[in-house]
Amino acid sequence: MSNPTDSPAAERAEATVEELEREGDIAADYLEGLLDIADIDGDLNLDVRAGRAYVSVEADEERALRVLAQPDVVQAVQELTRIAVQTKTGRFSRLILDIGGSRDARRRELESLVDRAVARLAEGASQASLPAMSSYERKLVHDIAAERGVVSESYGEGADRHTVIRHG
Repeated sequence: MSNPTDSPAAERAEATVEELEREGDIAADYLEGLLDIADIDGDLNLDVRAGRAYVSVEADEERALRVLAQPDVVQAVQELTRIAVQTKTGRFSRLILDIGGSRDARRRELESLVDRAVARLAEGASQASLPAMSSYERKLVHDIAAERGVVSESYGEGADRHTVIRHG
């Protein structure tokens, strides 16, 4: 039987601000290399939020990041960046990557989605199912639902995992 302290959850719990800042630095180095390869001028900002390294890429010219800011591309680049960080640190990374404000835009979309679900509940529905989404997006939905005073639960497996919203 494996030691519970060997799990990714245990590693996350033990990450210090300094370790998360190091993750951000490693991620920034990796992303600078990608931006150089793509010949994109971007500015990188590093932060630690809610126990995660948070790296945002911004550019003066909005067009420069248009393709990179698409949700599927952000997710893919984030996973590649996490792997680069894990390779250097030897620890699981929960790093969040934002490109061109895509995370804020996605949060606004999710807020709208939850608001429509809440409206369906107000019209008499017993529950409202949302489409499948990533674990990060489901976490945002759970937070938004709590802010709206409704209950949310995740159901399904893998790529089909989705959130259902209902009254408390």
